[in-house]
Amino acid sequence: MNNQELQRGLEERHITLMSLGACIGVGLFLGSAKTIELAGPAILIAYVVAGAIMFVIMRALGEMAIQNPVAGSFSRYAKDYLGPLAGYITGWNYWFLWVVTCMAEITAVGVYMHLWFPNVPKWIWALAALVIMTLVNLITVKAYGEFEFWFALIKIVAIIAMIIIGLLIIIFGFGNGGVATGISNLWSHGGFAPNGMKGILLSMQMVMFAYLGIEMLGVTAGEAKNPEKTISRAVNTVFWRILIFYVGALFVIMSIYPWNEIGTAGSPFVMTFEKIGIRQAAGIINFVVLTAALSSCNSGIFSTGRMLFNLAEQNQAPASLKKVNKGGVPSLAIILSAAALLIGVILNYLVPEKVFAWVTSISTFGAVWTWAMILLSQLKFRKNMSPEERANIKFKAPFWPYGNYIALAFLVLVIVLMAFSEDTWIALVVGPIWLILLVAVYYSKGINKQTKKNLLFYEKNI
Repeated sequence: MNNQELQRGLEERHITLMSLGACIGVGLFLGSAKTIELAGPAILIAYVVAGAIMFVIMRALGEMAIQNPVAGSFSRYAKDYLGPLAGYITGWNYWFLWVVTCMAEITAVGVYMHLWFPNVPKWIWALAALVIMTLVNLITVKAYGEFEFWFALIKIVAIIAMIIIGLLIIIFGFGNGGVATGISNLWSHGGFAPNGMKGILLSMQMVMFAYLGIEMLGVTAGEAKNPEKTISRAVNTVFWRILIFYVGALFVIMSIYPWNEIGTAGSPFVMTFEKIGIRQAAGIINFVVLTAALSSCNSGIFSTGRMLFNLAEQNQAPASLKKVNKGGVPSLAIILSAAALLIGVILNYLVPEKVFAWVTSISTFGAVWTWAMILLSQLKFRKNMSPEERANIKFKAPFWPYGNYIALAFLVLVIVLMAFSEDTWIALVVGPIWLILLVAVYYSKGINKQTKKNLLFYEKNI
């Protein structure tokens, strides 16, 4: 098919649930114990602060996405407002970020399926997940949206159920012999912040990793039926969703169980369901985290495919990647991304558990670059406008420009903090090497010259 237009097949319910699902990952179900270990109950502060920063970033992205809803989103904005090199690095960096993240997710699928089918090699399940999610993405964007809608709904229902059950235990002693637990566990074991400010700061990298994927809302703008309505609604509510799902869930968990015991007896979610007599709790939560991993893989293939499509449109990737199939989907771009993810299947033979901490930190480094580019692009986006144009912005980001500066300073702090943990410093090696490699390819392949030619041609013909 020669048509190179993406279809606007994503409805409001798809994008609303996708925006919810994007910020609810496996980390909340199984990885929350690590952040609690670092900061204690004060981890709630870390999630609120990081959530406020993400709100500023998402409003900045929303402002640009509604004014100019394109598939490349922040990669296109970086190119338009910061220059071709910034757009090139941002696009390929985001592709790399999701490939790395999805490698961890498809490997996780193998781990979860192993609970039910211990005699089947894990790599088979990882490969099956990759093939199925790739096929879903190749049909139509609406098929992707439907799968993501239901995946996100499963996660949301599980978290809401856990919060409700937890509140019943806290207030009425439900499942605890009628003895209300109250919330004294939040300060009874060394205080609210047992490890002080240091613990809160060291937890920030993992907290920010939990928010990775929220920016994908911008990528959906090019295929949303009504971008102004759907994107603005999703962006406006993201901060409150984070408060409900992350802060609410962790508040309940740490109220019921002493924070220094969480993680010693398995997932806190499993423990909470078992407390009220649900013996199949482990199986239920295993199903939920399985859908969470599949959801992340599904979103990753969607995002990487669209990013390659946009890079090809800008002549910063092979032209064949901008071709779409009969369903209006960039099929070759999706297949190339899926092929890169095959490395994740191979790693099932080789990867020790330590590598998962490395993967999260490398992904966070890539996410911080993306978020910084969004903030910088929006600063330039506004500065290039006349006073009249600024007054007519459809979805104006608040706190401009000071919110941008505060958020940028926070992102720099997160990068600096990575150097102080043996699990995350590797990102400060791999991340810069990847960026340097991208710059080298950009200049050695003459991509910059081709991009400048396109810009000159565009300027002459408008």
